[in-house]
Amino acid sequence: MNYTSATETDTHPMDNFPVRRLAFNFDNIQLKDPLWSRSSRQFSMFINALGVHVPHFERYLVKTMLEAKDKISDEKLKHDMAAITGQEAQHAKNFLHCNKWLAKRYPKIAKLDDGARKFFDSHIKSDSLKRKVGYTAGYETFTFLAGLIVLENYDHWMKDSDPVMKALWVWHQVEEVEHGAVAFEVYKDLYGDDEWYRKWMVLAALVHIASETIKCYTTMTVVEGYWRNPLRGIKEMGFCGYLLVRFLISALPVFKRNYHPRSHKLVTGKKTSIQIAWRRYEKAGGDVLSINHDKMAEILGVAKPTS
Repeated sequence: MNYTSATETDTHPMDNFPVRRLAFNFDNIQLKDPLWSRSSRQFSMFINALGVHVPHFERYLVKTMLEAKDKISDEKLKHDMAAITGQEAQHAKNFLHCNKWLAKRYPKIAKLDDGARKFFDSHIKSDSLKRKVGYTAGYETFTFLAGLIVLENYDHWMKDSDPVMKALWVWHQVEEVEHGAVAFEVYKDLYGDDEWYRKWMVLAALVHIASETIKCYTTMTVVEGYWRNPLRGIKEMGFCGYLLVRFLISALPVFKRNYHPRSHKLVTGKKTSIQIAWRRYEKAGGDVLSINHDKMAEILGVAKPTS
């Protein structure tokens, strides 16, 4: 889909992005169903599983940016670092609440959530600043790419889904695109000559993301009873593997020496209408905490606002 005008696409999504303080109400989720997307229940399970460890990484990111900020002289980059810490702090707050909601259906998620917290708490204390910045830049490679991929596949994966969870993930993915270059630019500013280390951190981040996601996804498939039929279980796990491989393939440009997130083909190529229209709608004061089909039509400008 593409309802975007040429004027709207002239502004790069990574320019002058704001901090939005939003709080989603998970008690309002329809049917209290963790498989909240009727467009693709597999996708909702995958994105739920991917999201479990993310708030703990986001807190790691915030602490890393705060530690690195004094070593940065570029004022624009320092401004963007303040903005990414603000956005990620809001993400962490909402996704920690989401994890508690998911644990009501999947009790083992609470243990996996705690394990992720301990991992990042330990590493923020023991890692060198170079490791922290490199690892953060590597991780942000995939949260940034996931933002682009999910929004470009909105119709297929999220169009018919719970309004609160849809709103949560659209907001999250829009902001991941907005600040997708900041950690990369911090690494380049501080350690730009060491390209091999940057690439190694991309791979290290992917391994950790895949490991955490597969653990959570497997737990969810067991609770949903998919393994009562082994073929069904294998099929469901295949979807998880498919999306992780898709993220890897989309990350291949990252390994080029002249790579920059701002010029990734998913940013510079066909732009989705959603991320552009959502930013415009939210900036105008629109309510983005719950997005049903009619609200998305209003956001995209294909329906008149309701009075």
